Order: sequence, then C-alpha cells, then structure tokens
Amino acid sequence: MCRLLVVKSKNEFSISNHLKEFAEICRDSEEYQGHGWGLAYLNSNNDWIHYKNIKPIFEDDLTQFSKTKFLVVHARSAFQDKDIIVKNNMPFYDDKYVFVFNGELSGVRIKEKGRIGAEKIFNFIKRFDKGKSEDMLEKGIRFLKKRTKAYKAINVIIVTKENIFLSTNFSERPNYFTMNFKENDNELIICSMLYENEEGWIKIENNTEMMW
Repeated sequence: MCRLLVVKSKNEFSISNHLKEFAEICRDSEEYQGHGWGLAYLNSNNDWIHYKNIKPIFEDDLTQFSKTKFLVVHARSAFQDKDIIVKNNMPFYDDKYVFVFNGELSGVRIKEKGRIGAEKIFNFIKRFDKGKSEDMLEKGIRFLKKRTKAYKAINVIIVTKENIFLSTNFSERPNYFTMNFKENDNELIICSMLYENEEGWIKIENNTEMMW
C-alpha cells in the first residue's frame, strides 16, 4: 500500500525539494515504504525522463534531479514483501500514459499481461481507451470493481503530458487511503499524505474521479 505524489506547475520547480518532503512522509509512514521507488518527469524538451531504484526513497540521493514542470513519484510497499525487484517499481508507462497505483485487491478475475497486480491493472484500464482518457479510467475502474471479490483500496493516477486523471476508492482506513490535493494559480500537488507543516490541503472524497 504505497505512497503517491504528482506535482504539476506552470513554472519550473526543484524536483529535489518535493522529493525531500515526500521521502519524509514515506520514512514516517505507518506502513513500510522502503521496497524501492521511482519517478517520471518532463524535461525541457517535453520528454518523459524515468528513474527507478530498489533503495528506499529516504536512502537515495535526491539531489541528482534538477527541475521540471511535471513530476510523478511512487514509493513502494510490496504486497506480502514479495517480488521486490526494480522492474516492479512504478511508475509504469507506455508511449502515452504514466501510471501509479496504491491499494490492495483480492479475488481479481481478469486475464491481463503484467509482472505484478498493479501492472495488470494498468494494462486492463487501457483496454477502455477509446480516445477520452477520463472515460477510460472511469470505465476501467468500474469494471475492475465488478471483477474483484474485495478491495481495501484502488487509488489510481494516470497522466499524459497535458492532464492528470485520478480515481480514488477505498473500503477501510480512510486516514491512510484518502488522497489529498492543494493548488493555486501556478501549482497543483496531489499526494497520498500531507506534507508536514503545510496548510491548504483538501481531502478527496472516497469513490471520486477527478481530472486536471
């Protein structure tokens, strides 16, 4: 049950500043968030740059990253401490989408490609891509729920180079699984936990889809 962060801004910002805030959240989390981590960010040429490391984010060198206008980060808490290899770290991505997931499902009845459950969910959701990404996510999650016996949470963020699509669903532990965001005229931050000593956060209601 991992931790997620997305930052999108009109102006370039320091990647390491946000990573340091996020690393503190992960280090102090009630569940261990040290099974590796990864990020994706847009460079000055508007290309996605990807990075993954099996180290916990709070033990890695976060000063190695410069600036961006769009950042997606995932810190992993592996299900049952299994399959801990760097290839299983998110974000997962293809030529169009970057994907991060937080949750736990059981009794999932889908046939899909993927090394782990999160990658299978990503590929399953993409089946519903008929040209509108917001419809793809809503339909994909709706059908995933129908084919799942039970879930603790299904929190998904999918981004393109232009937009952010979020779906949040949980059946327990709202203090842990509630997604949060804060925004002003220049910057949007979405995170699975609040940055320390910062105000202005808004909780996202359960069973909600949002697009920015």
